[in-house]
Amino acid sequence: MPEVTRKVAAEAAVWIARLHGPDRTRAMELECLAWQALSAEHRLAFERCSDTWQDVAGLKLSTYAAAQARPSVNEKQNSKPVSRRMLVGAAMGCAAAAALPLWRNDGRYDTGIGEQRLVILADGTRMTLNTSTQVSVDLTPARRSVEVRRGEALFEVAKDTKRPFVVRTADASVTATGTAFVVRAVPKAQPGVDAFGVTLIEGQVVVQRSSGGDATAPGESVVMAPGERLRLQVQDSRPEAPVRMRLDRPRVDQLVAWQRGEAVFDATELGNAVADLNRYSRVQIVLAGQGLGELRISGVYRTGDSIGFADAVAKLYGLAVSRRGDEIRLSKPP
Repeated sequence: MPEVTRKVAAEAAVWIARLHGPDRTRAMELECLAWQALSAEHRLAFERCSDTWQDVAGLKLSTYAAAQARPSVNEKQNSKPVSRRMLVGAAMGCAAAAALPLWRNDGRYDTGIGEQRLVILADGTRMTLNTSTQVSVDLTPARRSVEVRRGEALFEVAKDTKRPFVVRTADASVTATGTAFVVRAVPKAQPGVDAFGVTLIEGQVVVQRSSGGDATAPGESVVMAPGERLRLQVQDSRPEAPVRMRLDRPRVDQLVAWQRGEAVFDATELGNAVADLNRYSRVQIVLAGQGLGELRISGVYRTGDSIGFADAVAKLYGLAVSRRGDEIRLSKPP
């Protein structure tokens, strides 16, 4: 792990203050990226400053690239104007924290409901976490390993042929050296809903199942090509239930639409669409009726707008909508 000098820590603090100030521009963001690319020390200093910035009392902020993510409704309501004095104070705290030895050694990162976050790892890999995501990172001189315990993450892996980058979930592992891909994990997924998915944006990855199934035996691997998506789906609730594996080529821009606050469905099973949208809101949609999860839905919907989505589906298929507390039920009319 590189050591961060006071000089580099101070530079990182200046970048944090500038990027959260009123004069932020796209050119400034690109300059910051170029500064981080200079060394692992720069990237580590920036990450530490970002974490310290988030912890400063009264500030509801995230890393510089959070501009790519849409804040949740609660964040908008609770956010406060940031004065220059607050910027300076936070920047000083960032510099002090960045120059210290690594203080977060558990390697765990997570996001809340409706939250997104960019993390730049010490090796230069960019990891963008979607809503309700939890990951663990373990970087050593011999290996690079990430466990996605739940949720969804976009990985832009820094090239290192001597240290493959391995992302693990409960159902599979994905191995790469330098590439970009999205991994999604749904622990205890309902029958008919994808429990695991990986979409390759560029480069090449090898996916290996952690257990046998109809299509892939234990130890067998699948080599993916750019643009492909691999999904694993449990067929029923039995522990020994077969797992269905599907390989297709969806539109990648639709699968990463969550970065702009959208969910795009193209003849998607309603069960999967509901599972997707439920991640973004405390208001949960429930399908109360046999066969409803197999219906198909298409369109562009706002993440977090559970009510709007439920109303649209009800109108499309003539379903009844009822709400009780934080639950919206879709059912066939009596």
